[in-house]
Amino acid sequence: MKYSLFGESHGPAVGIVLEGVPAGLTLDMQAIQKQLDRRAPGRHPTATPRREADVPTILSGVFQGKTTGAPLCALISNSDQHSQDYEALRTLARPGHADYPAHVRYQGCNDYRGGGHFSGRLTAPLVFAGAVAKQILAQRGIFVAAHISAIYGISDQTAEDWDSLRQVADKPFPVLDDQAGEEMQAAILEAREEQDSVGGSIECAVFGLPAGVGGPDFGQNAEGIFSQYLFAVPAVKAVAFGAGVAFALMRGSEANDPLYMDDDGTVKGEQNCAGGINGGITNGMPLTFEVTMRPTPSIPRTQFTVDLEKGENAVLELTGRHDPCVVPRAVPVIEAAAALAACQLLGI
Repeated sequence: MKYSLFGESHGPAVGIVLEGVPAGLTLDMQAIQKQLDRRAPGRHPTATPRREADVPTILSGVFQGKTTGAPLCALISNSDQHSQDYEALRTLARPGHADYPAHVRYQGCNDYRGGGHFSGRLTAPLVFAGAVAKQILAQRGIFVAAHISAIYGISDQTAEDWDSLRQVADKPFPVLDDQAGEEMQAAILEAREEQDSVGGSIECAVFGLPAGVGGPDFGQNAEGIFSQYLFAVPAVKAVAFGAGVAFALMRGSEANDPLYMDDDGTVKGEQNCAGGINGGITNGMPLTFEVTMRPTPSIPRTQFTVDLEKGENAVLELTGRHDPCVVPRAVPVIEAAAALAACQLLGI
């Protein structure tokens, strides 16, 4: 499947066109809405106060309750925009945001309100597409789940199995260790009080992928395919598979995953440092990775920038409504990106 996002943060709507959806799939709209609700703004003290219903309207690709095989187009309306908060951004680029490179790339024609097409608002239709992908994968016994692994140096437990991660999806703050979650929330709220923001990371796993999918070369490599989808999520700045950066602290005897034959004749690893991938090909173990997300660049502190119209240095005093940490609401977004990547890897 291939997708194309459209819309802007402060436009009338955002949406997605998803091509390659198999015909005959009965969409579980309740399950799709649950995923959108997990990402929606204004539903947790650590999130932006902007409130959006995020109820999708399907414009094409479904007939009599089943997918038709034609492009699936879904629209999500914007109803709570405060566009006046961004008038200064017409000429002042926000440090850490896409404002300056977008101004150059699109000759100043980009929508600067709330980040326009570069806004995290565009992750709403991405979650819709991921929810559809999850339903397709579930028919093949493949499941995706994630949790907050760390925020501002406060770490959660490491996920060990599908059951523990599945339960996280029903929590308002998606962590395995609720005590760690409370500390994370306190750090987020403290940053907000100090007119600042914090970053963090999300651990995700894809369970049920068969061994032997992918390839060593460009376009087939499993890690490359997943990375392409994950880096398309706003604020993601690093992706690490399996043990990730911890490999730099290991010896080969620690990093290798000893193999054994299970009772049913399946080859498995005694551990999963490789994250389910060797040589760009899945090895039958859960495909695991961690993404690191930068602190929200939109903060109300005084910042130095440039005036793109006058061509001179300037000072920015930012107003508006922003997440002091994007990580909690990004958990279903990362799951969505992983589900779409898994579909491409499998040739769906």
